[in-house]
Amino acid sequence: MSKTDTAARKAYPKILSSKWYLYMTEFFSGVSVMAVELGASRLLAPYFSSSQIVWTIIIGTIMIAMALGNIYGGKSADKNPDPDKLYGRILIAAVWIAAIPFAGKFAVLGISALLVVTVSTNFLIWAAFITCMVVFVFPLFLLGTVTPSLVKYTVDSLDDSGRTVGTLGAFNTVGSIIGTFVPTFITIPAVGTSVTFLIFSGILLVIGVVYFISSGRGKVKTIAASALFLICCFISPSLSFAFWEKDLAYEGESVYNYLQVKDTDSRTTLSTNVLFGIQSVYMKSGELTGMYYDYAMAAPLMADTDDSVDILILGMGTGTYAKQCIEYFDGVNVEGVEIDEKIIDLSHKYFGLPENVTVTAYDGRAFLNVCSKKYDVIMVDAYQDITIPFQMSSREFFSQVREHLNEGGVMVCNMNMRSKENDGINAYLADTISTEFSEVYTVDVSGSTNRELFASNDGKIITRFREKAAKPENERLYSIMSLVSDGIMKYEPGDRILTDDKAPVELLGMRVIDDLIKDELKYYRQIFEEEGIKGLLE
Repeated sequence: MSKTDTAARKAYPKILSSKWYLYMTEFFSGVSVMAVELGASRLLAPYFSSSQIVWTIIIGTIMIAMALGNIYGGKSADKNPDPDKLYGRILIAAVWIAAIPFAGKFAVLGISALLVVTVSTNFLIWAAFITCMVVFVFPLFLLGTVTPSLVKYTVDSLDDSGRTVGTLGAFNTVGSIIGTFVPTFITIPAVGTSVTFLIFSGILLVIGVVYFISSGRGKVKTIAASALFLICCFISPSLSFAFWEKDLAYEGESVYNYLQVKDTDSRTTLSTNVLFGIQSVYMKSGELTGMYYDYAMAAPLMADTDDSVDILILGMGTGTYAKQCIEYFDGVNVEGVEIDEKIIDLSHKYFGLPENVTVTAYDGRAFLNVCSKKYDVIMVDAYQDITIPFQMSSREFFSQVREHLNEGGVMVCNMNMRSKENDGINAYLADTISTEFSEVYTVDVSGSTNRELFASNDGKIITRFREKAAKPENERLYSIMSLVSDGIMKYEPGDRILTDDKAPVELLGMRVIDDLIKDELKYYRQIFEEEGIKGLLE
């Protein structure tokens, strides 16, 4: 260590004479970085989905921020090894992170609103990337300066440099491990994403405040940072993900989803995101929903059964399809699989799912791995906007579905991203299903982007469907079944096969989203091209 460094170290506050405070700074920095990364995924998921694409962008931008922070922190520590600067940066990072739950939601919507009228392709990538750069890069850049700065303050000589740097790295790694598990399994399910950001920003604030109080300087910094943090504590939790929505019956988060329940005089709906629509519907009058669930009710009429129909629903949601089948068919036995336990709770509290309907909290494919029962109808309803579980889109998965069908059984699959120009993801799914089923039929759901696919190895399913649909006991279903009968077409398979090894479902879905945005926003794009931002605001 040089004489200059030795003299500078003597001037450090007394709290830094113990390496343990430096190690704890490194530890909680690691905790906070991972907590922010996981919080970022939950902040973005209701708007952009939780697909692998979004996760890749989050991880990539955070690594960029950390790398730049490492470089800057190292140069800054060499040029001016003043710990006040490091702990000042930690205070700034703490306040910024505390503000994310509030300001970040406005940033998401503002960036999205601008991009939908200016970007023609890869909307999801651009929106998520720019949002991450604007919202998350700066505070993580500041936290990236922590490690190289601490090395400057902890290394006494070359003789112990390896041990000291290794200890710092260990504290950072252990902190990162804890910062990975605690948000996912404790804070986010218990208190939500906003409070999770506040908890970990509060930890950073305490680290900085303790340093400045012990050093007897930086009073203005600590008071300002503490005041701003307290303001964020009041305003951040008050702003919901869909802050423009009023009178929600329920809004919350689970391990898997953001959840929103709307209740009106005629119906109750569940959304698991903000921008991509409704996942479940409860019609209080008992009538049909007018959505894809109605079309899917053709499946029990296709199955080769006489007295009773055993139905399994993979992706139960709150039980819309189950309740409709029970209401409109006699002798129906329905059970479901839903990965999100909180959705199961909501299904009984808000959506009137009968207690005698068995719902297993499990992954759909994992359920098939351990289930020995066979069914007459299996409904696959696990595809939510761009978030398509690749393990439930592969040939291997559909082989398992086929094995769990009785002879003459039918699989019905809801495919929810259909556009006029790009049908890639649905074509891949249909081609893949056709490798396991000889009879594959599709019908487009009127007034939506959904398409229902029916598959079986029984060549009589369409004949049987039309015979049963015309019987007097199915009078209430006649109009909707007529739409299915008129629109259903036999699918001619291609060779686009998804497998467990190769299933790029997110990229395929993203291309369809681009086309859907083009169709929906042609009017606004024209205004923007002719009049710019001013035209949109007016």
